[in-house]
Amino acid sequence: MNRCRLHTIRRVGFALLGAITMTSVCGADWQATKILQMDGPSVAAESPAQWQIVTETWNRVVAVPYIAYLPEKDRICMLVSCDYPHQPMVLFSDDRGATWGEPRPVSSDATVNASAGLGTALTYLGGGRLMLIAGGRWFSEDYGATWEGPLPVAPASNGQPWYTWDPILVDREPATGEVKRLIETGYNWEGGGHGSPTGYEQAFIRFSTDGGRTWSEDTRVPQWHGVSEVALLRAQNGELVAACRTDMARQYLGNIDHYEGLGISRSKDDGKTWSQVDRLYDYGRHHPCLVLLPDDKILMTYVVRLGYPRDAEGFPQFGIEAVISRDHGASWDLPHRFVLAKWSGNRTGANEWWPSSQASSTVLLPDGYILTAFGTGYRSQPNAKGQSAPRDVGLVRWLLNSD
Repeated sequence: MNRCRLHTIRRVGFALLGAITMTSVCGADWQATKILQMDGPSVAAESPAQWQIVTETWNRVVAVPYIAYLPEKDRICMLVSCDYPHQPMVLFSDDRGATWGEPRPVSSDATVNASAGLGTALTYLGGGRLMLIAGGRWFSEDYGATWEGPLPVAPASNGQPWYTWDPILVDREPATGEVKRLIETGYNWEGGGHGSPTGYEQAFIRFSTDGGRTWSEDTRVPQWHGVSEVALLRAQNGELVAACRTDMARQYLGNIDHYEGLGISRSKDDGKTWSQVDRLYDYGRHHPCLVLLPDDKILMTYVVRLGYPRDAEGFPQFGIEAVISRDHGASWDLPHRFVLAKWSGNRTGANEWWPSSQASSTVLLPDGYILTAFGTGYRSQPNAKGQSAPRDVGLVRWLLNSD
């Protein structure tokens, strides 16, 4: 059983989120939607927002978006991974996300770009310098117009490959704003490897003081046993906050990785030692992105792959949410989470995960608006090779309720 439709959000009855069908044209103006703020299972408030599906007219696979704001140009750079096999491409908006230029391959050599694979960890270093990972490390010195790479990514200290998902933390001197160092997290498998009943993911941390060209020996963080992707933020009180994707519990082994969860770890000594991971969600919510707000709150967006009830027709539902910390990441207001986007799948059975969300990337813009990019497969159907296609990138432009 399958179907294809896009949902924006409205309230239907008590504590039930439904949808209305809308269309989107790439490059069109923003379309109206609403952000829901929850109070436990109920909707407490609705706020006006805007949304669009950037890639709907492309009719191709466009996966795992990352966005970075380039303040000197008042420009947004987006990294996406297109087609099968994935290849990294960048595109730009000069009107804060309303319209976008054509996607450009990261490498001018088509063969190199086609073999680069999934693009991750887009990071703006300042002064026109960008970095990303795609089959190696890539650098741009001209706001993403051209790229140097792929340069080798050193393996982890356990001899396994260094896998990176989240943007690198650009740690700046508080007084001057000068870049002090870069902090990168990575992960790989230990204890028997991927799929082994004794295997687990282990996350690491390392530092660079030369703009990412060379890196220190990594630290295998003991508290990050059973952790893969780690997004970092420097809180206003000086502590480091790590949003961690956690391994699935043993009773879920053999299932899709949607059963992995989300937790928080903190460091009071610049990343030398870390707290135990405080698990926020046991499963179904991960791919976090952290943003420091002007009032010192921390905003975290993440995907929802499991946790919503099936819709009235029996299809799974997926979404993008956000939560706030008012105490520098020590606690998170989960009951009052924000629902930014939500949609139903278009099939049941083994491939019912195809329409799911698979990334969240959020930036704070100078006008106070928050821009959140996410991946969605809401239109997915089997292609000639039985793969999920197309996939799309959605954007939500929204304001946080004052509280």
